[in-house]
Amino acid sequence: MTTTRILLIEDEDPLRMALGDALRSEGFDVLEAADGEAGFTAATTRDPDLILLDLMMPKRDGFSVLKGLREDRLVTPVIILSARGEEWDRIQGFEYGADDYLVKPFSTRELLLRIQVALRRADGGTPGVTQSDGKARFGAVVVDFAGYCVERDGVRFGLSRKELELLRYFLENPGQALDRARLLDAVWGEDEFPTTRTIDTHVLKLRKKIELNPEEPRHLCTVHGVGYRFELEA
Repeated sequence: MTTTRILLIEDEDPLRMALGDALRSEGFDVLEAADGEAGFTAATTRDPDLILLDLMMPKRDGFSVLKGLREDRLVTPVIILSARGEEWDRIQGFEYGADDYLVKPFSTRELLLRIQVALRRADGGTPGVTQSDGKARFGAVVVDFAGYCVERDGVRFGLSRKELELLRYFLENPGQALDRARLLDAVWGEDEFPTTRTIDTHVLKLRKKIELNPEEPRHLCTVHGVGYRFELEA
């Protein structure tokens, strides 16, 4: 069985060593780089399965590294790790080709979850999806993407196209606090003109179909002042 190789590009020595030790304890093969130039070289020559990328680094900043990798057609999943949590920074990261963006400080558990999601997505899967039947499962819920429906405790509920796309996005980003603007961009895009209220309305509809008690949601949770967070395990 091949060990998953992760390239960690981070200039802060204590953080890089701590993250490296945590990842190795989970069974990953970890490569380390202390500046952007060394990180870019390692990314293009050492064939990592996933890259963890800081933004503010000497010699070459993270945005430049990411842009260079995508221009070289390197499709390796990249998760940005940065203290810069402003919306503009996150948008720029995704525009340059990041697969995820995690704001410091963060927990090791959350980082590991996001790594697992990015790796599954790179393998062509959606978290929780059984490839043989194209269905996702979490808790007591089965999502049938082809049938545009969910089944909970033996009861089937139909889904609209946007409900299904929104649920898929939540499944692809478990454990993350997703703000409404990001959800609108990801699901509705720039060609439509919904409001943030649209997100709330669709979330209420989804809760009625996936939650045992929609008034006390266990999967589709509200993050006050931000948006929503999806939990695979209730």
